[in-house]
Amino acid sequence: MRGKLLPLAGLYLVQGLPYGLQTGLLPVLLRAGGLSLTRVGLTKMLYAPWLFKLVWAPLVGTRGSPRAWLTLSTAALGLVCGLLAALHPAEGGQAELPVAVAGLLLLLNLGAAVQDVALDTLAMQLLEPAELGPGNTVQVVAYKLGSVLAGGGLLALVPTLSWPQLFLLLAATYWLAAALAWAIPALQQLPPPRPSELPPHTLHLLQDLLAVPGTLWTAGFVLTYKLGEQGASSLFPLLLLDQGLSAPELGLWNSVGAVACSIAGSSLGGALLSGRWKLLPLLRSVLQFRLGGLACQTTLLFCLDTPWARLDPGTVLRGAVLLSLCLQHFLGGLVTTATFTLMMCCSQLAHSALQATHYSLLATLELLGKLLMGTLAGALADSLGLHLCFSLFLALSAIPILYLSLAPRALA
Repeated sequence: MRGKLLPLAGLYLVQGLPYGLQTGLLPVLLRAGGLSLTRVGLTKMLYAPWLFKLVWAPLVGTRGSPRAWLTLSTAALGLVCGLLAALHPAEGGQAELPVAVAGLLLLLNLGAAVQDVALDTLAMQLLEPAELGPGNTVQVVAYKLGSVLAGGGLLALVPTLSWPQLFLLLAATYWLAAALAWAIPALQQLPPPRPSELPPHTLHLLQDLLAVPGTLWTAGFVLTYKLGEQGASSLFPLLLLDQGLSAPELGLWNSVGAVACSIAGSSLGGALLSGRWKLLPLLRSVLQFRLGGLACQTTLLFCLDTPWARLDPGTVLRGAVLLSLCLQHFLGGLVTTATFTLMMCCSQLAHSALQATHYSLLATLELLGKLLMGTLAGALADSLGLHLCFSLFLALSAIPILYLSLAPRALA
């Protein structure tokens, strides 16, 4: 199993770099530069290519080898980073994101989305059903580690490392990963799809995908399970910035510290799935814990809105809000690992030639749910007020717990 998991870990780590760049760095810098919560949230529109993975997923699954797609898309990411290094944008901290930089970040997300389809296809081909728990733990942990290296690490290095040096380093990382993806023995042993396995390209493709047992229920779950958590996690760090926490300190806690807790939660989820825990009962338990953690965080938010509230060093309130930040990421890691395992279990019920497209459908809906609330969270806070907004997040976090009672037997 190690010969499968180690290559997947390295490739998923590289895949997490663009996400960390745009979630760990840009929101903090733009908010510190004076942007409203609404405008900060709208920068998540750069993730739009991830919503269209179904366009190229059938090609990745049926034309050429996933290994070739993975190698080419990773090399293309290195090229985009090389172009970003040549732009020499204005110093970090300004309120506006240059149009050229935004355009190249959009291309970066396009390349990463193609890479994601190819890598997920390889993972489903490599992993046996008994290996899904550890495999999805590696996927989630490595992706988040790449995210924190590009997010929190970048935020700490920006004052000393120039923009061209940073992106040349990222370009070299991608080109090295492309070479490794082509040379890894475990990936070379996978056979290409046989012509007889190729699905017909008809207008009934979506109907075929939805006919896979458990698909409709899983689609509804992945679309809604992160709504409340994503809304709270998008706003809470920025509200701490408004309360006086410095951008470097917030970057440390919200990127390095929080993601370390998320990785710990994902690792625990994989260990539990490898043990005696069944998938759906584990998912129900961690969703209940997450709801309780969000309730505590909402209570702390109400406390921050009082005149006596201070986040000075050494205060109990400061320790409590930072602890709640880490706790929610820990529980979120548990939930994510269990959910991605559920998605892969459902996709493995599909025909082998449909698995890449089926998993891309579920992953697109999962991302759509997170992007929807991440993008609208700032506007909801500006229009509804923080108290009502976080109460809505609590209600949204309770929905997946109730929805689990409707799970089909095929996924039990």
